[in-house]
Amino acid sequence: MAATRIGAPMLGVLGGMGPLASAQFMLRLTLLTDAARDQDHIPAVLWSDPRVPDRTAARIAGGEDPLPALLRGIAGLQAAGCGAIAIPCNTAHGWIEGMQAATPLPILHIVDAAEAELRRLGVAPGPIGVMGTAGTLAMRLYQARLEARGWTCLVPEAAEMATLVSPGIAEVKANRITAAYEPLAEAAQRLVVRGARAVVLGCTEIPLGIAAGPALPFPVCDTIDGLARAAIAWAGRSLSQSGSATPAGLA
Repeated sequence: MAATRIGAPMLGVLGGMGPLASAQFMLRLTLLTDAARDQDHIPAVLWSDPRVPDRTAARIAGGEDPLPALLRGIAGLQAAGCGAIAIPCNTAHGWIEGMQAATPLPILHIVDAAEAELRRLGVAPGPIGVMGTAGTLAMRLYQARLEARGWTCLVPEAAEMATLVSPGIAEVKANRITAAYEPLAEAAQRLVVRGARAVVLGCTEIPLGIAAGPALPFPVCDTIDGLARAAIAWAGRSLSQSGSATPAGLA
């Protein structure tokens, strides 16, 4: 009988931003891990707190600061014995310095995970599209980090954010997944027309909306999958060769 991984490191997942994206992260973490039985999977604690104040409103509209709520989640995950933290919310990474200062645990950066995912897809540094919340794009989370490494980030125009990207994200948050596909796919296609060789889905609601319709005819970087792969690497596990696709009915 194979030994149980008693000493396996525990992953902390700071979620709830939104709840469906956090659930999808846990699903992808499970499916992407090479495992034959329960005990082969990565121990994880999901802290799903949808009460965290809106990150975009905090950054661009003077809304309530989300950092205190984020720090409560960090403290809870640390108390639970976690060895690292993954945050399946791109916009929350605008407060990563404050979160990292509050804990000795490493926080897996979603932008670094997205860059690794781009390279896995065979996309070399150059022009890429980046979709995300208005807060993520205003904070230049992707632009600043990736442009320093040779990438050129094309982002939706203000009108496209107002009529396509933000409404698409809102549809996913309201559990109207299929309604999100058309506006999000249109925004991605426009970035490709402007010269992007791939599009980063830099809001964890966006991959859910894009998955609700026909596959796009160009590379897309799913930041949920990228972060899941980064977590698997942190845990010292191997990627599954058979479970990378989401089974029918779970998409």
